Amino acid sequence: MRREVHAMLNFLVLRWRRWLVVLAAVAPLALHGATSGPQAKTDGGVVEGKQEGTVNAFLGIPYAAPPVGDLRWKAPAAPAKWTDVRKATEFGARCMQGRVFSDMVFRDPGPSEDCLTLNVWAPADARKLPVMVWIFGGGFVAGATSEPRQDGQNLAKQGVVVVSMNYRLGIFGFLALPELAAESSRKAAGNYGLLDQTAALQWVQRNIAAFGGDPESVTIFGESAGSFSVSAQMASPLAKGLFQRAIGESGAAFSSHGLPFKTREVREREDLKFVGSSYGVTSLAELRALPADRVLEATLTKQAGGGISFSPDVDGYFLPKPVPKLFAEGKQNDVPVLAGWNRDEGNFAGLGPEKPTAAGAKAAADKEFGARAAEFLKLYPAHSDAEALRSIEDFSGDQFIAFSTWKWMEAQKKTGKQVVYRYRFDLSLPAADRPEGLGAYHSAEIEYVFGQLDSKGLPFRTEDRKLSEQMQKYWTSFARSGDPNGAGLPKWPAYDAAHGWQVMHLKAAPEAGKDSLRERYLFLDTVWK
Repeated sequence: MRREVHAMLNFLVLRWRRWLVVLAAVAPLALHGATSGPQAKTDGGVVEGKQEGTVNAFLGIPYAAPPVGDLRWKAPAAPAKWTDVRKATEFGARCMQGRVFSDMVFRDPGPSEDCLTLNVWAPADARKLPVMVWIFGGGFVAGATSEPRQDGQNLAKQGVVVVSMNYRLGIFGFLALPELAAESSRKAAGNYGLLDQTAALQWVQRNIAAFGGDPESVTIFGESAGSFSVSAQMASPLAKGLFQRAIGESGAAFSSHGLPFKTREVREREDLKFVGSSYGVTSLAELRALPADRVLEATLTKQAGGGISFSPDVDGYFLPKPVPKLFAEGKQNDVPVLAGWNRDEGNFAGLGPEKPTAAGAKAAADKEFGARAAEFLKLYPAHSDAEALRSIEDFSGDQFIAFSTWKWMEAQKKTGKQVVYRYRFDLSLPAADRPEGLGAYHSAEIEYVFGQLDSKGLPFRTEDRKLSEQMQKYWTSFARSGDPNGAGLPKWPAYDAAHGWQVMHLKAAPEAGKDSLRERYLFLDTVWK
């Protein structure tokens, strides 16, 4: 009996030893399988992202070749393919830029010319979901997708796939020279940053299904320069069919104020003069050979002195004609539009150390509008110093952003067949040391749209979080159907004459109402034509 027990024990020991050998061999594979991230196959190769709760994040995916060397100031080229699984867990470098806006916080290794990457956030179980492609703002001179306030994780939880892309900025994105036009088969120069955006939209068409997105249900949305870009993509024949809906937050390419889109010929004269006085080169080849830091440094010096800035132009290719003319002729990409601006956009412009007075406002009106000054003051009253301050802030915001956005919606209503929705973001952001808060200033809505209030160190209230949830639902409902309305949301009427040009006021208790300021924009339209 003892011999049988001993034999049985030996058998069990040998068997356990064999299992331990097997487990030792399998353990690394099991560990690797547990820590590896979600994968997707793109036309460039397989990418491996990371899990962020219920959302898969794929960061820093190249959508175009690095625009360096001979590719500097050329339309984006196809990126190189890869054979191994490519890690996509960190943001790509931001494009070349200086420190322009103090509120921008980045989580990338930039700046660099090698910056044409994009990011995808998708629910882990995504299947043919609507796609929202974000275009960041920053005056076409700054910004990047790595800013925490525009991280797509929380918005993706609303049942959409979120994409954001870096695009070339400043002189790297918008330089226009006669020599650049001469070498182009399209005889065009400038707008490389806008062409980058279009290339990213083309990448979405080819690849987004691999991440669970529907390429036939794409919404482009952006803020400030990103909103200008959305209006430009609507106007460009190159972007036809790449998106089905558009959202603009504060800005459009419809005014000579703010960020004017000059003609290529004007820009070529300005940029040629700048290059000749700044770099000591005599050819495009020499300019392309300069280090990126050297190219950037001269532009920052000029911009700091109030000199030349680089922004989109009417190049004859991406934009065959000015954006307003393309809309007036009904040649825009006719899609539903949701657009608006913030109540206190004028805070961004800055009114100097001295507050406007009633007398000063009247003098300024006489200087700006001459014989029509009284008409202006009726629309922007200045009977007291306090009233003058509010009116001048309103006018600054209209001149800076609001009027161009209004013109965009009006143009779409005149020649487009698709619905338009308009909003105004009215909620003053909280401040610990200011009872009146910080105002509904330019860019204040971004964290609300993305559900990223915690990315900003402010004492947010219950009403802030509730409005953020509502705005996420409005934006994603619009992305699904072209209509922002949804269950449990205050009714958002369409923007049209039949209903009094309804505006949705986004505040603690959102509500729609007839446009009470329409006469202002009609007046500005007549004097700024």
